[in-house]
Amino acid sequence: MIDLGKYNVLGINVSAIDYEAAVKQVIEAGQQHRPLAVTALAVHGVMTGVGDKEHQYRLNQFDLVCPDGQPVRWALNGLHQCGLPDRVYGPTLTLKICEAAAEAGVSIFLFGATQEMLDGFAKNLCTKFPKLQIAGKRASKFRNLSVAERDELAAEIRDSGAGICFVGLGCPRQEVFAYEMRDRVNMPLIAVGAAFAFHAGALAQAPPWMQRNGLEWLFRVTREPKRLWKRYATTNPAFVSLLTLQKLRLYVRRSDAGVKPENEVLFG
Repeated sequence: MIDLGKYNVLGINVSAIDYEAAVKQVIEAGQQHRPLAVTALAVHGVMTGVGDKEHQYRLNQFDLVCPDGQPVRWALNGLHQCGLPDRVYGPTLTLKICEAAAEAGVSIFLFGATQEMLDGFAKNLCTKFPKLQIAGKRASKFRNLSVAERDELAAEIRDSGAGICFVGLGCPRQEVFAYEMRDRVNMPLIAVGAAFAFHAGALAQAPPWMQRNGLEWLFRVTREPKRLWKRYATTNPAFVSLLTLQKLRLYVRRSDAGVKPENEVLFG
């Protein structure tokens, strides 16, 4: 089990942690009905915080920021000599948490995506883990929520009896959601993005060799070129450039330099 704490990667405090330690924290918090905000960030997720000081603040309030992408793991190892042997990939983390939750008798809530995707996701999870209890699920409205809608949703999640809530709204909306709702639902909120689509069978995952070599972004671009080409054409070179400068100590972004958001518009 590896849990070395958090380290500054371009101003974002990323957890040097492995699957076992991350799952342990989530299950314990779920059993204790204790708030815990968890996300798994790849390069794009880190760069959303680099380019937005308010979002940097949000990310740095998370209890766990797992190194989802191989380049983020490489950054922890290269900058801080963490020696992590593997990343903590959101879709895999999702399955490991669900497996442990099934064994521990901790039920889950699913929030985000479409109703069709949620139903497929829930069905596949229960097939894979027959003892898993799904206390509830709610599809996204794909718009900003009013304060009344936010409070109603928080009550639904909290009163469902679930011990863990998975959130699939895409980056950075899911992180905003987890940040805003953390202390309203009293359970772990796990922002896992594409895990919903992957495990519902709606989106293909990159081959293992591409994942191991940090090329998952390339696979996704070939599947959704119009939506994703600009994202990766800008964020990947910027990440490498800034990381090189941080390694040379020519780029310093303090992890406490973010700006606390004053007004939130919650997407749900």
